[in-house]
Amino acid sequence: MSAEPILETVMTHVDPIDLLNAIEEASPMPIRPEYVEGTVIVPPQPDDQHNHGTLELAFQFRMSGFHLVGMGNGYRAAHPDGSTMSLLVPDFYVRRRRPTELDESYRKAHKGWYPVDMIALVGEVTSGNHETDTGAKLRTYAAAGIPLYVLIDRHAGTAHCYGDPVLPGDDPTDAYYATDTKVDLGDPLPLPAPYPTLDTAAFLDADV
Repeated sequence: MSAEPILETVMTHVDPIDLLNAIEEASPMPIRPEYVEGTVIVPPQPDDQHNHGTLELAFQFRMSGFHLVGMGNGYRAAHPDGSTMSLLVPDFYVRRRRPTELDESYRKAHKGWYPVDMIALVGEVTSGNHETDTGAKLRTYAAAGIPLYVLIDRHAGTAHCYGDPVLPGDDPTDAYYATDTKVDLGDPLPLPAPYPTLDTAAFLDADV
């Protein structure tokens, strides 16, 4: 799709959670903004191919026995001082656990955002926001210590499984994944055990 995400730098004294809630309430249409590297991102409305392919990937995890695969939840990552580092709504994810009572208390305290340490594997499918998914979100997921990042880059026609997150210092924008398994869209994307090899053929006809 051709739509571009809306980006807005956040004033440092504003609580990002409160700001995102205000943006949601003010929007004339349903949106779920995110907060990445000090910037509010309102992702473009995904097209049918994006949603179809994302559901296909989630289904493959489910068929392989990963019943904690999901979509739609928002997750918060924090700086060491406890302040909000990022607020993310991945296209899909595999969780480590169902929400515990402690997780639900966290979500209530942070106005709808679960703790990011619930996630074992995270996935994004690019739309008009491919630079966000391939840059800022990649660094943010690595900084949050999420072990695996599956990226379907429809703009480049590639699929990636990033692993081994590294945060070399205190700056989360320096984070990266040390490994990248890359294939062309349409080819099988191998993931580390115990995850399945993903069939990416559903994205071959994507309109990017």
